[in-house]
Amino acid sequence: QVRLEESGGGLVQAGGSLRLSCAASGRAFSRYAMGWFRQAPGKEREFVAAVRWSGYVTYYADSVKGRFTISGDNAKNTVYLQMNILKPEDTAVYSCAHATFRPNWSPQDSRQYNLWGLGTQVTVSS
Repeated sequence: QVRLEESGGGLVQAGGSLRLSCAASGRAFSRYAMGWFRQAPGKEREFVAAVRWSGYVTYYADSVKGRFTISGDNAKNTVYLQMNILKPEDTAVYSCAHATFRPNWSPQDSRQYNLWGLGTQVTVSS
């Protein structure tokens, strides 16, 4: 059974950086894409970034474009989210997720991911 576990969260000042990791443990499984989502207290979960392994296509929410970078590849059991120039509004629990192939896959749709980690807290102070 494969599990996803996030790490790397913490408290950082505005303008700082954090690097999140999402490690997959257990037996290997067929991969299509991995994504990062975040959820702040009282707010809905929102898409952050994703990578489609085939062709290594990356996707980003407008709010993090140019600041965050998702990396990794299908041969690895870990994907990363490099977060730079962090802002207080980035404060949230960040979760990674795995997706299998679906026609017309939409990276920002959380319902198209079938395996989730429990999340790691990111807090950005002003």
